[in-house]
Order: sequence, then C-alpha cells, then structure tokens
Amino acid sequence: MQHLADSPLAPLTTLRLGGPARRLYEATTTAELVAVVKDADDHGTPLLLIGGGSNLVVGDQGFDGIVVRIATKGHSLGANGLLSADAGVRWDHLVETAVDAGWAGVEFLSGIPGSAGATPIQNVGAYGQEVAETVAMVEVYDRRSGRMELLDPSECGFAYRDSIFKAPENADRYVVLRVHFQLRAEGGASAPVKYAEVARALGVEQGACVPLATARDTVLGLRRAKGMVLDEADHDTWSAGSFFTNPILTEAQFADLVRRVTERLGAEAEPPRYPAGEGLAKTSAAWLIERAGFPKGYGTGPARISTKHTLALTNRGGAKTEDLLSLAREVRDGVREFFGVELVNEPIFVGAVL
Repeated sequence: MQHLADSPLAPLTTLRLGGPARRLYEATTTAELVAVVKDADDHGTPLLLIGGGSNLVVGDQGFDGIVVRIATKGHSLGANGLLSADAGVRWDHLVETAVDAGWAGVEFLSGIPGSAGATPIQNVGAYGQEVAETVAMVEVYDRRSGRMELLDPSECGFAYRDSIFKAPENADRYVVLRVHFQLRAEGGASAPVKYAEVARALGVEQGACVPLATARDTVLGLRRAKGMVLDEADHDTWSAGSFFTNPILTEAQFADLVRRVTERLGAEAEPPRYPAGEGLAKTSAAWLIERAGFPKGYGTGPARISTKHTLALTNRGGAKTEDLLSLAREVRDGVREFFGVELVNEPIFVGAVL
C-alpha cells in the first residue's frame, strides 16, 4: 500500500482539527486493513484508525505513527433483513438503504455522520434508538491474538454510548472489520416513536408508529435544525456532534442535583430525568450547560458552542485543537462548580487531554 508522509489529519475529521500523521494509508479492502494493522503491530509502531472522523479530537501535534483511513465499502441487505456492511461504509447510506427497502430498526439514527464500523464501538444512539438494538454480529481483528473473530451482541458489552471496544482493558485491541445488523419487517412502518421531540414533530403520541420515510425525513429535519447534519458551508456542523454525554447519576447524586438546582434557580426549576436502570437517573447535559451560563453561541474565539445546539462545540474556522479543549474545560468546570455534576466527553481524544 502507498502512503503519504506528514499528511494533515484535520481534513479527515468533522471538526477539521488536528496536526499531521507521520504516515497515512487508505485501506480499501479488509485484507489491506488487516495487513497494515498487523505490520504496524509487528514493528511496534503506534497506530490510529480513522473512519468518518466524526467522533475524533486530534491534538495539534498530530499523531507520530501510522494512521489508516478505513475506506472499505462492501455492503448488502438480504431478504431476511440482515444488513451487512464493511467498516468504512458511510452510516447514513446504510440507514437510507434500510428505509428505502422497508426495513425498520435504524430509521431514527438517520443523519448521524461517520462510518458503520464506529457504530458498535460507540453504541451510537439518537432519538430513543441505538445500534445495540439491531447489531447481530461484529467481525473484528483481535490484535492480541492475531485472529479474526465474530462477536455476538452479548460479547459486545453494550451500554449507554459504550461497549467492550471502549473499555480501558481493551484499548486498541479490536479492529472492527464488518458489522451485521438484523432489521425488522414492520409493514413499512417505523419502530415505535420513543422520543418526545420526535413525536411532537410528527404530530403523534409517543409509542405510535409512522411510515419509515416519514420517520427518516423528520429526524433529518430535526438534526439539520441543530447543525447535526454535515454541511461544509455551515460552521455549526464543524463539530464532533454531542461533545458531552448525558450524565447518569445515582439516586443520591440526582437528589443533590435537585437540591443545587432549587438553591440556584428556584423551586420551580426541575432538572430533566430519564430512566437509566435500577437506582440510576439520566439527566440532560444540554440543560445543565445552558443553565450553568453557557448558551448557544457561547464563546468569543475560533472555537465556540454551536448557535444551534448546546452540546456541540464547533470550529468556526481557523481554530486549533487547544482552542476547542479550552472551551470544553471551561464548560465542564463551570457545570461542575454550578451543579456538582461531572460531564464526560463523548468523542475519542488522540494526543489531546481535556
């Protein structure tokens, strides 16, 4: 495989940030991908894999090693609703393929940037749906054993925006090669609408089903209004999506949050609460950020909060990664001081520290 030396990584990320790679390869087949990973491991060379670059924050110094852009493109949809895709396939293309063919299960994940291979790693989710609900099998290359493996959902450790692939003990262990999604035949209808915002936009009650194309179009409209559909001309889309995850708190932690909200904002203010499992409560990171003094458009430098979505930290053009990290620290620390809640970043950091 040919490679480029000292190639900038910023164009490979949706934030358009990051210094150069020592060597940059593009793998267009699974065999090429495995070969370059194995070669890097055999020589002890640091390795970074990039798909769509939508969930990645690369430091200004870049990456002193091999970077592989995963550009594998094979995909198929069987008569039984099994949607199979190489890691490099654009995620929204798969959603469009499923919806056009009348298969339900991923329609509320429309418009999410990035590639198929990243979806099980992050357990990508939006609007009440997540890929863990449809993942049937993940094909990986295990860098420890040097073997290809098939992992079923029970082995993937799926949780809220999390999986076994992100666990510290598995750092850099697995390379996702191909993902299989089992979709459902619902007579052209979507899965039940779980998210209140989507239900309002559709004009239906939560729990209702709507035509698949209607669900997709509505979600795309909502995401565009929040700057969450990539547009080169719109700097609100120059982001890594939601920079912070919604905090999951214990009952004691949530009670402390309610106390702080009452003290600072008044008894009429109530933090949002969503189910998160027994003894746990999920709240809204955006709600906390806004009420801690960081509204849409906050910031004066080249990195600012999106004018359309409080959770998106954006590059307004000419920003450095450190500009973005400085803003992220300010928001994180401000929320901690105001509400006593620690925000956790959602993107993966490479050569950058929050």
